[in-house]
Amino acid sequence: MTIRYNPPTGWPQLGRPFHHGVVEPKGRVLHMTGQVAWDSDGNVIGKGDCETQARQCFDNVENILKAVGGRLDDIVSLTVFYLDPADMPAIQKVRAERLQLAHGPVSILIQAAGLITPDLLVEVAPIAVIPDARFHEPRY
Repeated sequence: MTIRYNPPTGWPQLGRPFHHGVVEPKGRVLHMTGQVAWDSDGNVIGKGDCETQARQCFDNVENILKAVGGRLDDIVSLTVFYLDPADMPAIQKVRAERLQLAHGPVSILIQAAGLITPDLLVEVAPIAVIPDARFHEPRY
């Protein structure tokens, strides 16, 4: 069982899906390449629109998880790279839509000078633990 907690000395969640600590459950650890707003053909989805790009990032993550029996709730750690601080509300909105408050991972947000191409505004790099009972070899 995953243990997610916030000590009383930590800052409040304020409705955001994250925890100060996550103890990994037994299962298979899945490290994922940073996911950006590329579709399966390598086209950028949502040029100039961080909210749309964040949704595509999470869609890509969800597809990687599903291929081995995982789901977004299995994410235990999430690193988010973004360019413009003005995009933080859009990123937080998508995170709140896609990650349940009770299952929020530990996370870090890092403002970057740039990503791999100029059209990309956000990148997410998650780590998940898939419970043994659900894990299976990748299925496509």
